Formats: sequence, structure tokens, C-alpha cells
Amino acid sequence: TDRQSAGPNRAFLTVEVSQQPEPRGGRWEEAESPQLPHRTTSLTAARGRSRPHQPMPTELSEGQDLDGLGEQAADGTTRLADVCSGTAGSSMASIAEYYAGKCVLITGATGFMGKVLVEKLLRSCPEVKALYILVRPKAGQSMQQRVSDMMKCKLFDRVREDNPDFHQKIVPISSELMQPGLAISPEDVEKLTACINIVFHCAATIRFDEPLKHALQLVPMYSSSSAWPADAPTTSGPSFISTAYANCNHKQAGSTTSAGSGVFIASYGCGHQPYPPAAGWYTAVHRPKTALVYNCTTGGINPFHWGEIEHHVMSSFKRNPLEQAFRRPNANITSNYLINQYWILVSHKFPALIYDLFLRLSGQKPQMMRIFNRLHKAISLLEYFSSQDWEWNSENMSMLMSHLTPEDRKQFNFDVRQLNWPEYIENYCIGTKKYVLNEDMSDIPAARQHLRKLRNIRYTFNTLLVIFIWRVFIARSQMARNIWYFVVSLCFKFLSYFRASSTLTN
Repeated sequence: TDRQSAGPNRAFLTVEVSQQPEPRGGRWEEAESPQLPHRTTSLTAARGRSRPHQPMPTELSEGQDLDGLGEQAADGTTRLADVCSGTAGSSMASIAEYYAGKCVLITGATGFMGKVLVEKLLRSCPEVKALYILVRPKAGQSMQQRVSDMMKCKLFDRVREDNPDFHQKIVPISSELMQPGLAISPEDVEKLTACINIVFHCAATIRFDEPLKHALQLVPMYSSSSAWPADAPTTSGPSFISTAYANCNHKQAGSTTSAGSGVFIASYGCGHQPYPPAAGWYTAVHRPKTALVYNCTTGGINPFHWGEIEHHVMSSFKRNPLEQAFRRPNANITSNYLINQYWILVSHKFPALIYDLFLRLSGQKPQMMRIFNRLHKAISLLEYFSSQDWEWNSENMSMLMSHLTPEDRKQFNFDVRQLNWPEYIENYCIGTKKYVLNEDMSDIPAARQHLRKLRNIRYTFNTLLVIFIWRVFIARSQMARNIWYFVVSLCFKFLSYFRASSTLTN
């Protein structure tokens, strides 16, 4: 094993394997073979920050194959170069080929991230055998009703076009993750134990004020207290999907692991969901010795700042306005608490009180103040995360990308450097309008007309407000008039000074 210089954080390992390798002392030694030239492959490994180089041990016995993915030689040995090739990967099974014929277990499949994962597996891995999803009854709906509603979602339109019978691959399993044994029946446990190859744990609470005791109950699905069988025939460790804001009380955020195997995937929620299948594939094929953490974050690679978000969101909603807008879209992002409270009072509470008063006078039930109170509660829960800075290590994401074939990179693209943020925000806003609010894009001209009406109302109100302030506070007070004239004269003097300075400079 030779190390080539690749910067302080990564190391390239070159492994040379002959036709008939012999393990000696836990390492592969070179054996001469005139019939077959040496086959060399480069393995790119993330070594962490400033870690000393350690030789890579290889624990492949004769005749052993990794899930049938390695090529068997005539004498029964497995060619390590064929199984563990790096970026070339020509002889290695692609991601879609790996998932072909496999049974996948997914928790949280009816949630936002889970549905995207289910759709991606069905569309990009069409030969996957079955997707077993753990579902619980909720809000008066049975397990079957929730799964049926999920499959009617517009998200599955592309899959439905390619395979109208895709629903036959989805097998719901009644479960409650916060109950002992996951509340899975003995019959279902036996079924899952016999067939599951890959596990994705996507279930999570989406409440930011969840009591810690309840939030932690969703995490240790594979702990000793879980009923998940230890001898289940999974070909890779479990893949845990989490928010990137783990350990957010530290500057270096992200998931951390102490032991065991598996995959820990942390995400902003930026929409790049294709990487969990790729991470599961890498774990099964390459068998890393420790659990890998993949931080799919953009801050240090493709940053997008609050000011840019404000500009692009407002521009998008002005081009594609909402049909039932209460006011013209506007945003004021500030780190000053007093300024923030001022805008809440002026832009939210005061208009909401006026509108609710109008609803009461017209015999309707007031609702706007209640809506704004809910909005303020949600904003207050996000305030800690929107006003802090963190650093994430994304080396494992780069390593994973380097091991994909060109076709897999195209089909499972999770390179956040390619994100075009203005286009992303435009699609986000249009998606909110179409799929969350169920508004028709053909009604945009009428919505724009409504937006112009709101603009005229705002200008009229501001004009009347200025006239009222003038008549009440300034026109009736000599002191107020003196202050007003002083401010106006000061502005004129500043303009005159600026004009004179520009003339002298020229």
C-alpha cells in the first residue's frame, strides 16, 4: 500500500492485487503471476483532519464475494480490484443494478423526505423487488388509507407514467416506532427478517419544540431495546437520515458516531435526496469499517445568504403571485430584536386587527390574528437556527461522488455545487403555489391584477397616514414645526455639500 500526497485531509490508497493473492499477517502481499498482469485500482478515502496514515487492512477470504458483486476467478478467489475499484467502477455493479431484486425497509415513508426517497428508488431503480414501509394510523386514517393517499400524490406522476402498477411494489407494515418492539406483529417480524436487504430510517419528529425524551425515542431504532432482529439478512448497515443541525450547541455541527457500522446522512433539506440510495450502495459494496457520516450541506461549498433569499423569494412571488394574498409580499430580515418587533407590530398585528375588525362587523369569524400568532410561534422556534453559524465537514460527500460511475452521477446527482439558487427558489415558490396551496398557474393574470389592487391600497393608506400625522402632530405644534424645518434644512445642506464635493473632485 502506497500513499500519494493529496492535501491534509485526504489520502489516496493504491492497492495492487495479482491473480492469486495470499493473505499474510492480515495484509495482501504481492504474488508473481506471469499469466495475468497486475491490476491496479485507486481507492479514495477521507482520512479526517491531520490524521496519520494507516495501511488499509483487507479481510477477504478465498472464495468470498461481496453480495455477488465481485468477479469470481477460476480458482474461486475474488479479485479485489474488481470489487473495490474507485472512480472507474466499470466492472462494479451500478446503483440501479445493486438494488435490483432487493427488498428495502423504509421508516417515515409518508413524510416529506421519505416520500421523495420512495419515489427515487421506484423511478431510478425500477428493478427493486419491494419497498416495505412502516406506517401507523394517524388523524383518523388507517394505515391503508395513508398509503393510498401517498401514492396519489403528484410526486409519483413520473413513476406512474413509466409503471402504472408501481403500487404493487409498496408493502405497508403496521408499526409504531415509539412503542416497544416497534409494535410490529410477530408475523411481520418474521417476514421482514427473511427478506429485508437494505434499511433506511427516515422517521423523525418535525416539531422544533419536541420534548427531548420523546424526540430521542425515534433515534435508537437499532438499539438493544429494539425488536429488530440482529440476524436480519441486510447487505449493508442501516442508513439513518437526519437533519444537519445535530449537535447544534457546537460550532462543528453534524452527526457523530462512536462505533458500529451503517450510514448517517445529514441534510439541510435542500432537495438533493438522491444520495441516500448511493450511500447505501457504497456501504454494501465497500464495507467501511466504521459508520460514515454524510453531511449534504451547502454553506461552505455553494453559500446562499439571507439577503439573497429575501430578494429572490420576493421577486418570484411578484412574478407568480398568490391568488388569495392578504397583502403584497414583502420581507424584512434583521438581527436587531427591537426592529423586528417594530415590523411585527406594523406589518402583522396592526393590519390583522383591522382585518379582524372588518370581519366582525360583517358578521364573519375573525381569523387573521390567529394565523399570525401561529406564524410568529413558528418563526420564534426557527430563530436560533436562522441566527447562528455552523461548520460541516462534507468530505465524505465528495468521496461518495468520486466513486460513482458517470451514469450514476447523472441519475443520482447530489452535487450541491451545481445548485443554481435563483432557479431553485423560483421552483420552490412555484411548487408551493401549485402543490401546497393547490392554485392553478393559469390564474396568474388575475392574481397579478389582485396584487396591483393591493399595491394601490397600500399607497393610499400610507398617504392618508402621512396626512394624518402632519395634521395632528406637526401642524398644531410650533416645536414640531421647528424640528421639521430643521431636519429639512439639514437635508438640503447635506445635498449642497455633496454636490459641491462632487464638483471639486471632477
